[in-house]
Amino acid sequence: MPIEILMPALSPTMEEGTLAKWLVKEGDTVSSGDLIAEIETDKATMEFEAVEEGVVGKILIEEGTEGVAVNSPIAVLLEEGESADDIGSTASKPKEAAAPKEEKSAEASPAAAEKPAPAAPESASGERIFASPLARRIAADKGLDLTEIKGSGPKGRIVKADVENAQAAPKAEAKAEAPAKAAAPAVDASAVAKMYEGREFEEVKLDGMRKTIAARLSEAKQTVPHFYLRRDIKLDALLKFRSQLNKQLEARGVKLSVNDFIIKAVANALQQVPEANAVWAGDKVLQMRASDVAVAVAIEGGLFTPVLQDSDMKSLSALSSEMKDLAARARDRKLAPHEYQGGSFAISNLGMFGIDNFDAIVNPPHAGILAVGAGKKQPVVGDDGELTVAMIMSVTMSVDHRVIDGAVGANLLNAIVGNLENPVAMLA
Repeated sequence: MPIEILMPALSPTMEEGTLAKWLVKEGDTVSSGDLIAEIETDKATMEFEAVEEGVVGKILIEEGTEGVAVNSPIAVLLEEGESADDIGSTASKPKEAAAPKEEKSAEASPAAAEKPAPAAPESASGERIFASPLARRIAADKGLDLTEIKGSGPKGRIVKADVENAQAAPKAEAKAEAPAKAAAPAVDASAVAKMYEGREFEEVKLDGMRKTIAARLSEAKQTVPHFYLRRDIKLDALLKFRSQLNKQLEARGVKLSVNDFIIKAVANALQQVPEANAVWAGDKVLQMRASDVAVAVAIEGGLFTPVLQDSDMKSLSALSSEMKDLAARARDRKLAPHEYQGGSFAISNLGMFGIDNFDAIVNPPHAGILAVGAGKKQPVVGDDGELTVAMIMSVTMSVDHRVIDGAVGANLLNAIVGNLENPVAMLA
């Protein structure tokens, strides 16, 4: 019988994606392992392989279609001896049983994770309202009536974004029971647009990446108890050592950046202060052994944080080559999920943009992030008491207080500063 090809889940948190491009057409013969489509998630565009062999009998989802739910049919494959007449009318309908995987926050409590989604509602006419389990659960928590929400998913299915952008009607009985909890009100897009009537503006549609960044960082800023530690770092010894190394590595085509030294310094510091090399896991803390360092890379429309695993075990030249490769593929949105997920600590460097200093937001489940500013010549008092000029770089470390206490955070930052100010010892 005909085989339905379903929208794949290309990452643990993927709920829906965009069918960016078909690499086959109806009538083509495919074998297991053949590339058949390009799927765009919130983070990357990835190639999708066939797992069965047969003939493409019908393409159900046109390329360029957004919001295709995970596990919904996107095409039908015919086996030997079958024809298009064998497909039937049901092939064009998404499977209700194949609900998209729900995104679970690393900070969700076990009780919340086990909470069942409310039953699917019906409209006044008795017609069933199709919504993902996560959308129904959020709607129940916000007091939303799903019959009043228009779904943006396949066949009008209500998805997470639809209920997050909706506002609940006020309930008189809820007011009588208890005062409303202090919470940021949902943004009413139409109300905001109305404020700017008569002014010229362009409405820019949010893509999956921007929606994810907005949701994750809003949650992080509201739920992670941040504290901040700041230090100035003298770069003169590092810049001199870097210049010497680059001359020796020139024949190999390797050119080390200051950022490569920062990655190495952070990786070594996580080994020097092992209690800081940890991540928040809801009801526990995971103490990491290796130094897996994430580095923020700006791309068009958002950012990636590719992870350099075992950074403490790698040479500066190896870290430099790996970082260049990851950054290039990040900008092309060609990273695989395992290349940007994980890590215990992150680095965000805006020094190349001339920023003196800034405070970065911790990206859960990481325990901290180092915000790096530009190196600038500044007057300083030397060890002999004489006024001199030095290259100074300002850094701010944002820390999740649930994982790292103040003294541990201070020790970690001091270790990072010590490594950067004494780069030769860092490589010993």
